[in-house]
Amino acid sequence: MKKSARLKRIEPWLEVLATLAWGGLLLKYWLTGELNILIHPNYFALTIAGGIGLLLVGSFKVLQLLNVGKRKGTFIQAEKHIALFPPGWSSGLLLGAAILGFTFTPQVFASDKAVREGVTDFLPVTQTQPKAFRSATKPEDRSLIEWVRTLTVYPEPDAYAGQKVKVKGFAIHLDELPEEYLLLARFVITCCAADAYPVGLPVKLKGSRDEFPPDTWLEVEGQMKAETFGDNRKLTIETKSIQVIPKPKNPYDTN
Repeated sequence: MKKSARLKRIEPWLEVLATLAWGGLLLKYWLTGELNILIHPNYFALTIAGGIGLLLVGSFKVLQLLNVGKRKGTFIQAEKHIALFPPGWSSGLLLGAAILGFTFTPQVFASDKAVREGVTDFLPVTQTQPKAFRSATKPEDRSLIEWVRTLTVYPEPDAYAGQKVKVKGFAIHLDELPEEYLLLARFVITCCAADAYPVGLPVKLKGSRDEFPPDTWLEVEGQMKAETFGDNRKLTIETKSIQVIPKPKNPYDTN
């Protein structure tokens, strides 16, 4: 019985702490820029509003519980209070998850995940594509995702032969590609990191790809050409210049 009474006193405070912790975590992700690698920018405003809302609700609940405690002479459970999370251990689990969120820094997906999932040079038709197709005025102004979007609309590599290109992405080494080729890739995010998928194009180097280890961020400038790999013809970037660049603040492309 004593244990049950103790749990009843703790439960509302677990709920309050979980509410405040999640509100703080969402705002922390926003302030540190980590939100960029977790969700699509379209949902930033909703996430920020949610974090502020949780902090306001949590603060109100603290005042509510303290007021009840003052009236009854001790910090006990309020008979009626706003129940944002289910009572009991579920609130404790939510609090624990928030603490883990504060403890560990979200990591950007890397080449190993891209290789496991398979890198394509087209946008899957099963993925939401809210952006209308619009060809850039100059081919060299297209980003990697815009080249992939263009190729999805008209997948004939010879149509782009000789066009200039200047794109950024991270390096992937594929066993099926010769040593003088690497894959330049980006992860595309449509809603959140859970639905991110990799796209990329082969790059023909002037030397060996060993000079650019996997996950190295590169800016590649050159021109397009059609290359045959096995039974497949692919649009390939023939390198004119290539340089290592810092990993961008927002490493994902958005679709």
